[in-house]
Amino acid sequence: MKEYRYLERITKGFANHRRIQILDILRDEPELSVLEISERLEINFKTASEHIRRLAIPGLIMKRSDGLNIRHRLTDRGLTILKFLRILE
Repeated sequence: MKEYRYLERITKGFANHRRIQILDILRDEPELSVLEISERLEINFKTASEHIRRLAIPGLIMKRSDGLNIRHRLTDRGLTILKFLRILE
């Protein structure tokens, strides 16, 4: 039962079109800040921040401190999820 809950957490992490867009952006442009992501998607900063938080919980993206900014990049799991989603297209 524990494995299913773990898989559910991962699935819920990317179960939103904006989160999938963020994964896609980070594949092409790693090391973006929340502000840069929100500008590219033309969405509110707080909305982008919440989506990024939800992607980080299941380990789809990682965060790195860069002075005052936090930089984001895909993890191997995030890249695998993007490949999986391309199969579904």
